[in-house]
Amino acid sequence: MLHGICAVLRQQSVRIALLAGVLSASLHGGAAKADALDAIVARGKLLVGTKADYPPFGFRDETGAVVGFEPDLALDIARKLGVALELVPVATATRLPLLIDGKIDLVIATMNDTPERRKQVDFIEPSYYASGVNVFAAKSEHLRLWQQLRGKSVCTIEGSFYIPEIKERYGPDITAFKSTGEMYAALRQASCAAIAYDDTALIAQLQRAEWQQFEMPLRSIMVEPWGMAVRLGESRLEAVLSELARDWHRSGRIEALERKWKIPPSSFAEEMHRKLVEN
Repeated sequence: MLHGICAVLRQQSVRIALLAGVLSASLHGGAAKADALDAIVARGKLLVGTKADYPPFGFRDETGAVVGFEPDLALDIARKLGVALELVPVATATRLPLLIDGKIDLVIATMNDTPERRKQVDFIEPSYYASGVNVFAAKSEHLRLWQQLRGKSVCTIEGSFYIPEIKERYGPDITAFKSTGEMYAALRQASCAAIAYDDTALIAQLQRAEWQQFEMPLRSIMVEPWGMAVRLGESRLEAVLSELARDWHRSGRIEALERKWKIPPSSFAEEMHRKLVEN
């Protein structure tokens, strides 16, 4: 009980400090320009762009509410700031424009942290998650090593960046399709022994009843970090989010959410937890 009271007091202290910043900005006018953190606290609501069609990271439940791994992280942030949370569904093409235009305060939407995107927004460090390339195959294939793909028929999507490296390193017989529907159909029909694809997309398939005899058995390769993003120059909000991201890794929160949403354990989460606990 004492722990709960202390947590409430800490949240109240954060909100009081942030409100003091808002008041100071309003009193000093041009001498202290209000920023995103001020706006969030004054509004009493955090607007977070997240996916609503990418289970289990962000999707609609049977009631229509947006839930998942990333909405849970967004709720953590809102609680930290002592404000309400509003989730704004975004697509890959709309997430950055909505943020840059000020329609949302923050993006947590399965977005890779890339040099090109860093020209448009600020990414929070450390990254909260990462995605890579894995395989999807029948359990009867007994795949445990990437080297076992040599000579096997592997399906994937045309133009995927990882095709050349997988062919060179592991020697599978690659068949590329234009759509994921065609790719999954080929696997159902045993036209290929496995699929090579984005691991987070494969995780969603694993949660469907039709794929219960299939698995994603290997360690992901070519892993790229996912980052939360804020508008350029929002240093105060960035600092709060950076510390919270460290807490997520240090406390094991990310790994707990993997278990909650039935996401296979990732080497990224394991390594970040170990790194921050040791430091």
